[in-house]
Amino acid sequence: MRKITIQSVEAFNNATPFKKQNMQVAVYPNVTVLLLHDNEIAYRYNDPEKTLSIRNCGWQSATTKERLNGLDGVNIVQKNFVWYLNGKEWDGSLIDIK
Repeated sequence: MRKITIQSVEAFNNATPFKKQNMQVAVYPNVTVLLLHDNEIAYRYNDPEKTLSIRNCGWQSATTKERLNGLDGVNIVQKNFVWYLNGKEWDGSLIDIK
């Protein structure tokens, strides 16, 4: 895993603002957002469950996949140009991670 992925995911998990190269973490009162090239790819809500939601914003790139795979509970693999999230086919649309 790349150093920038580790740093941005750590900031995301700790709700700490972060900006470096193509990654950013924005912290708002009700949600923390992980951005890649200004695309919101992950949300951690400040609800009691700390719900994590992800999406790929239409970018099935190796970088997007790597950044999302840095998050706890996320395992994305690709086979024949199809993405699988935690063993189930995923089209990249917004989904909550349980």
